Amino acid sequence: MTPLLASIPSPARNVIEIGPLTIYFYGIMIALGVIVAVLVAKRRYERFGGDGELLERVAIWTVLIGFLGARTGYVITHTGDFLDRPWAVFFIWEGGLALYGGLTVGAITAIVLLRKWRGDVFAFGDAVAVGVPLAQALGRIGNYFNQELFGTPSNLPWAVEIDPDIAAAAGYPGYTTFHPTFLYEALWNVFLTAGIILLLERKGKLAKGASIALYLIIYGTGRFLMELLRTDTTFRLLGLSRNGWISAGAVLFGIGMLIYMQRRGEARTLVGPPVFIAPGAETVTVAEAAADGGTDTDEQGSTDPDEAASPS
Repeated sequence: MTPLLASIPSPARNVIEIGPLTIYFYGIMIALGVIVAVLVAKRRYERFGGDGELLERVAIWTVLIGFLGARTGYVITHTGDFLDRPWAVFFIWEGGLALYGGLTVGAITAIVLLRKWRGDVFAFGDAVAVGVPLAQALGRIGNYFNQELFGTPSNLPWAVEIDPDIAAAAGYPGYTTFHPTFLYEALWNVFLTAGIILLLERKGKLAKGASIALYLIIYGTGRFLMELLRTDTTFRLLGLSRNGWISAGAVLFGIGMLIYMQRRGEARTLVGPPVFIAPGAETVTVAEAAADGGTDTDEQGSTDPDEAASPS
């Protein structure tokens, strides 16, 4: 094998032990991701004219039920991992969440609650379109601490070092460095998914409901590419993993939704100063919309440099 110029070492430990208490870094990153997603989505939803308290209520149930969906999706596709200790299905801190299971169940939960509590479904979708990929990026850092979701063997300078026993269990005995697909996905989520959505919002290119559609397209494309490198799959059809097929479906659904929303052409109703919405985006205030009888009117947003234009 070609000598490495450099590599990314894996953490020596994935827990913090405080007396009898064991805290997993994976759990910390997941919790931080949830907090970031809710805070960003709340500010954006309020900016879209929605009720922030309503979003918080919906978010609590969406997160809780979404986690159940994510864990269930993982367990039913990795049943062999729990034959010797079935109680471990509850050990979420060890890793093992099926993202698409969580997104699907969470989305259904949010839609049902928003309909029940008279929320704006499309505004909610656009609000989470930036917060969710930021949360996913933080979650992928948790995968790094668990030495999971890595790709095929690699000698690239940024290859990640994986414990030999873990590499052997993944089917690659004798290899020590691999593609850090968790890092690829984290960067993709921050700079391409969230970044492109914010950029197009700033340019006023996206109609109401289009941001969440664009999320499906960009994230789905990135996840499809990651699945070509990942080694943790338990099922393949025509050489493509289960998540690869789901990603392709998400992209197609997102394209259809984006076309529909753009043709529908409903402008966003924006109130207050921009927060986690790129300044310069076309806006229409609630008062203007009411005075205009519901007709969309564009007004240039604030460009105060102190206002958040993009995630950091």
